[in-house]
Amino acid sequence: MMKLKLLRSLAGPRTPPLAAAAAAAAALGRRHYAAPAAELEKRNYAKNSAEYNTVLGSLTAQRRYGLLRDVYDDMMLDGVQPTRDVFHSLIVGTMRGARLQDAFFFRDEMKTMGLVPDVPLYNFLISTCGKCRNSDQAIRILEEMKKYEVKPNGQTYVCLLNTCAAAGRLDRVYAIVRDMTAAGAGLNKFCYAGLITAHKNKTPLAEDTAAKIIELVEQSKGWSSVEASNNVAENVMIGVSEEELYSLPTAEYVHRRGGFVIRQLTVYHVAFHAFADLRNVEAMETLLEMMRKDGKTPDIFTSLQIMRCYLHSGDIDRGLKVFEDYINSGKFPNVELYVTLVEGAMTGHTPRGMQLAEETLVQMNSRNFFLSPKMGSDLLLVAAGEKEGGYTTANFLWDMMQTRKITPSFPAVEAYYKGLKDREIPEDDPRLFAVSKVYDDLRLRFGSGPRPARP
Repeated sequence: MMKLKLLRSLAGPRTPPLAAAAAAAAALGRRHYAAPAAELEKRNYAKNSAEYNTVLGSLTAQRRYGLLRDVYDDMMLDGVQPTRDVFHSLIVGTMRGARLQDAFFFRDEMKTMGLVPDVPLYNFLISTCGKCRNSDQAIRILEEMKKYEVKPNGQTYVCLLNTCAAAGRLDRVYAIVRDMTAAGAGLNKFCYAGLITAHKNKTPLAEDTAAKIIELVEQSKGWSSVEASNNVAENVMIGVSEEELYSLPTAEYVHRRGGFVIRQLTVYHVAFHAFADLRNVEAMETLLEMMRKDGKTPDIFTSLQIMRCYLHSGDIDRGLKVFEDYINSGKFPNVELYVTLVEGAMTGHTPRGMQLAEETLVQMNSRNFFLSPKMGSDLLLVAAGEKEGGYTTANFLWDMMQTRKITPSFPAVEAYYKGLKDREIPEDDPRLFAVSKVYDDLRLRFGSGPRPARP
């Protein structure tokens, strides 16, 4: 195998490792040529395991999980021996990117080098299975732990419980609960969160699902909200929260300031999120009344789920009222509030909803709130599904992202391009030409090959 194309971009004096991480993330690719050792030394972006670990951390922070294996290939070609810390970084990255095949590749490489995975690493693997909804593989990991005499800890079983819950395997979830209680272990808030998720994801959905979720929220009140966290020190050092480890819907928000997530409300969070997914307004309002009787106030995450539930159920008026009440409360708004309203308003692509979505985007833009690449891509993908109307919301989203030099994801660009084509826009239309060029570039990188040349 040849040397990384990245090295060509780093020609000249050697880049310091911390600065090199950003450059590595921007230019990584498979090795395509060989070079003399002296030349590689001068141009390489990392020369030892610590520097490679810095690059891995940078890529994971930038969500460029698909490049982790490229960096590992470089380590092998450069003769750098990966340490246990490097393997932890690799598997945490694959967990966050839900890249199950890569996760098992790194586990196998680790064992080949004589390093037996430890408990935290096995927990990350089980969590990755949960993100990929593969509970069968998670069970096999637990069996492997027993084979290698690696004793599971409490987090292992909660990981396994939430992984089975993500796959809707209610039978397995209750079997794990029985094993835990038989061993004298009590159920914490994350176990109740998993039970709620399992009921929501079970197929076919039971008629009493909403009642079961309400019942579980009530039962969870026996868990002490002041109980100390069970997150192990190593997870904290790597920056993996328990919410992320168990794939809770609050995972990406738990470190946000300003009361975005009140962590004592974990069970409520998962229940509100479930009812929003199920579009069950009646159950959501029952849960909201329970929360008020408990003397608890909805945090921002909860408010977003209430909005989402109304909007996805087609009740634009009440969804908009939740938004306006928050704005008028004097609390500092956040971009997620606007994004939730825009995305929910586009449900069904009704004329009023599409107009509200566009007006909200204009308001958001005027207040200097900007869309991240993921937010913009997700909204564009929804807006591109509009079959009738002026397509103005999709066009506005595209223009917003182009202004900030953000390229949407391939699925979003593809949907937007096909939506434009369905409107029989002339081939020489400037917008269609620009979108077509981006689509062609992304199709070559992520799609199924080149599109036939335009006439």
